[in-house]
Amino acid sequence: MHIALKPIVIAGLTAALALPSVAAANPDLEQLIANPNNWAMQAGDMYNQRYSKLKQINATNVGKMQVAWLFSTGVLRGHEGSPLVVNDTMYINTPFPNKVFAVDLDTQKIKWRYEPKQDAAVIPQMCCDTVYRGLAYAENKIFLQQADSTLVALDAATGKVLWSVKNGDPKLGAVNTNAPHVFKDKVITGISGGEWGVRGFLAAYDINTGKQVWKAYSTGPDAEMLIDPDKTMTWTDGALKPVGKDSSLKTWKGDQWKTGGGTTWGWYSYDKALNLLYYGTGNPSTWNPSQRPGDNRWSMTIMARDVDTGNAKWVFQMTPFDEWDFDGVNEMILADINVKGKPTKALVHFDRNGFGYTLDRTTGALLVAEKFDPSVNWATHVDMKTGRPEVVKKYSTAQNGPDVDTKGVCPAALGSKDEQPAAFNPGNSLFYVPTNHVCMNYEPFKIDYVAGQPYVGATLSMFPAPGGTNMGNFIAWDANTGKIVQSKPEKFSVWSGVLVTAGGIACYGTLEGYLKCVDANDINKELFKFKTPSGIIGNVFTYEHKGKQYIGVYSGIGGWAGIGMAAGLEKDQDGLGAAGGYKELRDYTELGGSLTVFALPN
Repeated sequence: MHIALKPIVIAGLTAALALPSVAAANPDLEQLIANPNNWAMQAGDMYNQRYSKLKQINATNVGKMQVAWLFSTGVLRGHEGSPLVVNDTMYINTPFPNKVFAVDLDTQKIKWRYEPKQDAAVIPQMCCDTVYRGLAYAENKIFLQQADSTLVALDAATGKVLWSVKNGDPKLGAVNTNAPHVFKDKVITGISGGEWGVRGFLAAYDINTGKQVWKAYSTGPDAEMLIDPDKTMTWTDGALKPVGKDSSLKTWKGDQWKTGGGTTWGWYSYDKALNLLYYGTGNPSTWNPSQRPGDNRWSMTIMARDVDTGNAKWVFQMTPFDEWDFDGVNEMILADINVKGKPTKALVHFDRNGFGYTLDRTTGALLVAEKFDPSVNWATHVDMKTGRPEVVKKYSTAQNGPDVDTKGVCPAALGSKDEQPAAFNPGNSLFYVPTNHVCMNYEPFKIDYVAGQPYVGATLSMFPAPGGTNMGNFIAWDANTGKIVQSKPEKFSVWSGVLVTAGGIACYGTLEGYLKCVDANDINKELFKFKTPSGIIGNVFTYEHKGKQYIGVYSGIGGWAGIGMAAGLEKDQDGLGAAGGYKELRDYTELGGSLTVFALPN
């Protein structure tokens, strides 16, 4: 699809409503976010919009960009997330062993470095590469969530450890890959390890002391999930109703919720006016659905929680009784847009299951749910009354049963989009989504839970969606209508976070290693293309220093899509099927870990 767009003007909404400046919560962070010269959070703001007001680099001149400087991280695994830029300093992170560098923007001199001493035994406990999605900043502190689950606060000026706390037990598979986020006086972090039977949770720690303020599990008893059976709402029968007593326990067989997954390794967002933070929970354990009958609540769920208490205001489960590993952890983008003719405080979420959801973020009401990749076939549609997908029996791995290879399921387990974050453009109210155009064969098998051992129970193979050879598309999405407005095919999955700016450009990276910038109103109009040293799974970011705008991105192939290269896997079904699906990547890129920063020539 190739359609030139005109900017959309939405009646009744001001530009200020659409921008994230109202979302700040920590006074220090609020001031930093308000200044577009900084990139003070992983998404640039608390709404997860990944939008910058900077426009020195724009659609007319971005094609002239040149490399301004490069930085080698010294680490070869997958580089996700992005650096932070606060005033005159850039804070750079790496995958395991989770090094941190503070770099002077004037000289590119390393002000300080921090390299934690972590047990290498953590590496085999990480399912899909040793990635780390980035640092957080607030009140002269840098927050690092290490792979071994240790959450560390560093002095931003010196790198000195101020406090550290253990968030989980890596010997049981409870490791960390998520970026921590600061909202108000708390640093929020989750947990990884769904493929080890880890019981997911989100935790809040005091930014000054490291003391745990609250912890909310994804599964189990109401009190441990911080769910009020009478006040926590969910979408049922076309209306919002209380979840009721034991809403999770009733949907698991026996004590399976104790090893039930629902981990929380994605991104978090926050609305100050509502005092609610939003995130998604991951797949239930095991991947063999026959072993865990029921809806497996509240895995695969969007959660809205009070940031002070952790209490859940509303929940929405996207894929009840998951049979395909469609984790619900992808980012929740908060945007004030028109939906069905009404100005709406919306939450927009592009789920692994291939459906793009628009919800009312105040109440949790379901407004839109449509496919954002044309190959999605495991479900015909989402029933707007129940919120449940209508599953196609042919692609039901539970119906077909263990030891049966269910063929041609679209999307593959890594989803129509994985953790790579989309962006929102308040100028035209469009969302820019990096997608996977990939399908799979999926064969579940019986597996017993053993603490500290993988608890998967399925064999996968992956391949491009039928009808072509492209494994990815970069799309522009209308969250009001639930329609793809434009689509730009890419040879491999687009596994990079998107940046969109007031300069009328949208930028993303490719697995071959190209940074690309396109016209935000016509994404098939490619304005800039540059091959970086390795494949890109990092998120594009921007900042301004001494009157000059810069755009940067990590390169370093890895992550689930690149796990075959990153970990040296040879068999097609290794890496949960990704090693075979993406084996052609070896012909286009090589391992490496670096940051490339671009600017216009002087």
